Amino acid sequence: MAIGKLFSRSAPSSKAAPSAPQDGPRAQVFDDPKRLTILNEIEQSELGWFWATDADGKVEYLSESAIAKLSIDGEDVNGSPLSQLFLAGQDSDDSDDAATQRPLPFLLRARNTIHRIPVRVAHCDTETWWEITGKPQFDAEGEFVGFRGSAKDITTLREGQRDVSRMAQYDALTGLANRNRMEKRLTSTLTAYKAAKRSCAIMMLDLDRFKQVNDTLGHQAGDELLKQVAQRLERIVGEQGEAGRLGGDEFQIILPDIEDRGRLGDLAQRLIQMISQPYSINGARAIIGTSVGIAIAPYDGIESEELTGSGDLALYAAKGGGRGQYRFYSSDLKDDAQFRRQIEEDLRDALATDALEMHYQPLIDAKTHLVKSFEALVRWNHPERGSISPAEFIPVAEESNQILALGEWVMRRVCSDAASWPHELSVAVNVSAVQFANPDLPSIVHDAMLSAGLPASRLELELTESVFIGDPQATQEMFRELKKLGVRLALDDFGTGYSSLGYLRNAPFDKIKIDQSFVRGACEGGNNNAAIIQAIVSLAGALDMVTVAEGVEAHDELDLVCELGADHIQGWIYSKALPQSEVLERLASGVLKYEPQGPAKARAERMAVYRKVGVIHEDHRYEVVMRNLSRTGARIEGMLHVPMATDLVLDLGNGQLVVSKVVRSEEAEQGLEFETHLISDGADGLCTRHRVSPYALAAAGMPLTSLSSEAGIPGIQSPHGPGSRPKFMQVDLSA
Repeated sequence: MAIGKLFSRSAPSSKAAPSAPQDGPRAQVFDDPKRLTILNEIEQSELGWFWATDADGKVEYLSESAIAKLSIDGEDVNGSPLSQLFLAGQDSDDSDDAATQRPLPFLLRARNTIHRIPVRVAHCDTETWWEITGKPQFDAEGEFVGFRGSAKDITTLREGQRDVSRMAQYDALTGLANRNRMEKRLTSTLTAYKAAKRSCAIMMLDLDRFKQVNDTLGHQAGDELLKQVAQRLERIVGEQGEAGRLGGDEFQIILPDIEDRGRLGDLAQRLIQMISQPYSINGARAIIGTSVGIAIAPYDGIESEELTGSGDLALYAAKGGGRGQYRFYSSDLKDDAQFRRQIEEDLRDALATDALEMHYQPLIDAKTHLVKSFEALVRWNHPERGSISPAEFIPVAEESNQILALGEWVMRRVCSDAASWPHELSVAVNVSAVQFANPDLPSIVHDAMLSAGLPASRLELELTESVFIGDPQATQEMFRELKKLGVRLALDDFGTGYSSLGYLRNAPFDKIKIDQSFVRGACEGGNNNAAIIQAIVSLAGALDMVTVAEGVEAHDELDLVCELGADHIQGWIYSKALPQSEVLERLASGVLKYEPQGPAKARAERMAVYRKVGVIHEDHRYEVVMRNLSRTGARIEGMLHVPMATDLVLDLGNGQLVVSKVVRSEEAEQGLEFETHLISDGADGLCTRHRVSPYALAAAGMPLTSLSSEAGIPGIQSPHGPGSRPKFMQVDLSA
């Protein structure tokens, strides 16, 4: 359709077919052949198009080249509302300016000038955007007769702008949201949710042992690994929330409207399991892990900075607990972080002053009950803090790069201790993945044995599957160097990692240690632990390897693992780890046979505690001491003569209230059964699924703030409520 036919489709009415003003040079626009030729050429070249509507907003004219872009017939365009040619609203990647512009239908109704409005074309096979400009037209009497305007295709321009916008919001390597986008989204979400009294959880993750992969396989392999991690994160999180990469190997997940810590714990465990599965990178096999910190608004933070800080502390605690764990934030983690910093400083002093010591746990022959060897376990008796568990200071040593110095100290001390034993029993030393990756490890082991005069046949190195991370060639070379020394190699914690048969085929292991997690519960129905133990024993036998069942504590467990064919037994049923002095004394006496001593049956796992908590009965609060805690109940002391079946509410602090019933009562001691079971906090502790919401407390007149570690809910912390009388006598047994 030529520009000269601009009004050819108009109705004969003067209102529907207005003319341009008749005075001035504009009166000759459509009579000038040169101008018409230029306008026609513009239309045909698609540099721009022209359009016109009548007073009702219906199309009177649209350039033929524009109509050709549409996937509808040109005749259907004539007389249709202009606004129906375009989709309403903006896309999600529009800039803030575009998003706040007046929409086209509004401008048409208001008869306002339309200035470069971006609109998405409705009738196109692919996403197409035009930029619309137009002016309202009036006849000689001042009556509105429609719009006249121009349009042009800006699809390519918008794609470029979108790419620029995406680069500012998304990580170029992984495609996940970047730190900038995650910070903005979390801030806006928490602001909106505070007004709506909704919750929002975040997970903070970083990758365990990623640096080792990066160093051994190269940065390109590290980048490829990050891409694969991002893909797994997106698959697992799905539509529950948004995952982002904050930088390096740090990730964050925002999970709106989730506060159930049971659900969050399940998701975190799935993330840990999936991210820990092996990766194939340029033909090499890489294995990493992840630790997860979880914080929930408004319980752990109201504003984004506070919530993120809580998540970081929870992540630090998860890493400090041994990695490969998740941890919920609690306000006492601030003290834990300070404790770990102090441990780092004190550990340097302990190494420098030889303040650590080695204990040795015997490994017993399953048939003869004779000791076959010992496992060396490092112990630290702090002068002020008392005994500090290796589960606490070993991760600190790894994070602070003290693990190599600690490992060398242990190697020398163990070789020296074992060389002084009156019997030629072997000794096993744990070697971390960081130590295994150290090229100097063979020389350190050789020097320690040479200095102590310990034969290589008496030294065994216990390795976990994490040593297989990184360069396979370097791993195999390290195995060859260690075997040249004549030492034996054991695969520790078998079955808890990835347990690839390729490890056993390619690595020269002499022993497999069955992790205690399979021994626990093996005698109970409803699990496959016994079948797993038997499969490991059969596999080891086929490969001519010795098997050790770890963590055996009860006679029923001992009978089972012996029946399943385990060669050696390690656990408290025979002996705990002993200091060097007691080992020497026993070996000197010639008593090499150990008799099993322990309960007949394994008991359900329970946690011994000593902690003051609150108990609420009716409108009165009591302060008691909690002696033990399990998922299903607790033992408390501090109230006299509480009848059986009494309903109590246990206040564990941090807004954790547990509805309980008294199932055992003797004098000042009560056994409680929980109405709703507790869940794991991801480490060694237990917590409730839900907590008292700070929003509910604010509605009761309290200030809106995150929860504290103090046991007690505002409003019921006083010794008794107005007019209340306690039903039970409270006694102080803390002494």
